[in-house]
Formats: sequence, structure tokens, C-alpha cells
Amino acid sequence: MGLISEVLLLPFAPVRGGAWAIRQVLQEAERIYYDPATIRAELARLEEQLEAGEITEEEFDRLEDGLLDRLETATRTGAGTGDGTARQ
Repeated sequence: MGLISEVLLLPFAPVRGGAWAIRQVLQEAERIYYDPATIRAELARLEEQLEAGEITEEEFDRLEDGLLDRLETATRTGAGTGDGTARQ
């Protein structure tokens, strides 16, 4: 049955391969998004923007809360590598 189903599903191989590639890209994007090193770098840039007067205190607080939530999620789930780089 396995061979027959593979032969019958062969025309859909490009779709299955494309779906796999999309899943891989999404996993890598999520890993980078929740990487603690990336989040810390974004927090540092945010603080620089505040000190330079590019954003208001309210904007800083709002954006900082979002970044801290991401950092909490990352540390809770163990996401990311912690060095801001992709795993090989």
C-alpha cells in the first residue's frame, strides 16, 4: 500500500516539498524572533532611541513591554540559541 500511495501522490510532490520549505523558513524565523540575544539587542536599540529623543517615554514603555514578553516566552520555552546566530 505504501508504494501505491507514493506513486499516486507523486504529482503532489512539488506541493509537499514547498510546504516543507515554508515550514522550515517559519521555524527559523520563529527561532530568531525568540532568540534572547536578538531581543536584548532590540532592547538596547530601543533605549538608544529613547535617549536620542526619537521615541517618547510612552512608546518606549509599550515597545519594551512587548520585548520583555518575548524574552519571557523565549526563556520559558528555551527558544533560540542565545547568541543571535542561526543553528547549523
